[in-house]
Amino acid sequence: MPINTSYLLLLLSCLLSLSAHCQSIQILSAGTKTSLRGLSAVDDQTIWVSGSSGTVGKSTDGGQNWQWMNVKGFEKTDFRDIEAFDAQTAIVMGVASPAYILKTTDGGQTWEKVYENRDTSMFMDAMDFVDAQNGMVIGDPLQGKVFIAKTQDAGNSWQTLSSKEQPTAAAGEAFFASSGTNIRMYSKNGFVFASGGKKSSLFMPGLKKDLPLIQGKETTGANSIALKGKKIMIVMGGDFMTKDATTDNCFVSIDGGKTFAAPLVGPHGYRSCVEYLKGKNWIACGLNGVDYSTDEGKNWSWISKESFHVCRKAKQGNTVYFAGGGGRIGKLILN
Repeated sequence: MPINTSYLLLLLSCLLSLSAHCQSIQILSAGTKTSLRGLSAVDDQTIWVSGSSGTVGKSTDGGQNWQWMNVKGFEKTDFRDIEAFDAQTAIVMGVASPAYILKTTDGGQTWEKVYENRDTSMFMDAMDFVDAQNGMVIGDPLQGKVFIAKTQDAGNSWQTLSSKEQPTAAAGEAFFASSGTNIRMYSKNGFVFASGGKKSSLFMPGLKKDLPLIQGKETTGANSIALKGKKIMIVMGGDFMTKDATTDNCFVSIDGGKTFAAPLVGPHGYRSCVEYLKGKNWIACGLNGVDYSTDEGKNWSWISKESFHVCRKAKQGNTVYFAGGGGRIGKLILN
């Protein structure tokens, strides 16, 4: 008896849909004008967020209560990324005009300016730390070179890579400051990041290669990349001007970025963030909702139509949190 491939795919899709009913999103906070794109979950209870109008928020009880602050002197700064280490220590990145990196060691009561760049073309996009000491920040190209700065002293000081050390960007190639997750560090000197725009590329130490994501316009390309070890990586994006479009918005590599393959059932729209959870489980979010995969990114189920910019799993725990427009903060619930 011949196998009906279409029927098998439909059956698989139905089974995945049933399993997706085990996940839902609980809204913890919403109803403000703040756009939140920075999110860092230290553990299951300690969460920091950052966003527009110099806003930083912190919760130490799993998101039930929040301490909100507008960083004095930076009320007009858009904090697109944040990295937190405990309830007292966090580093926040202000994208441009000018670009800043600030650090607090007293729970947000005071902030020290640890980096400043007043170049009128400067736009920082994302930041990542591999441990408490070593971190990187990337920014849009300056004179054709990708901006990269590193810290080796817990963010107290930052050193900009020389032009020779910075990779070359193509015309119209840049980075999206959509979720702070288009760069991931896997060791002190090991990293991977993904670009978008008119050209979408994968960058690793000494390597740059084309990505198969949709590209060609300023609004297209990769927005986020996540790793499981060094071999398995998933890169996501799309076109943020067409939030429901599913064309070439997700690709999976199982060989450390040498080759990429499209999923059988992809995410259901533009996705600004993807995050590895545990086992074969991954999660992604975007303007039209949240997708969940239980099979290493081969198939994605649309578990929520709540809009979020970023999702992050607790570094020391299992809880998954979300942040987005309108001050929206959410939490993944496993029913």
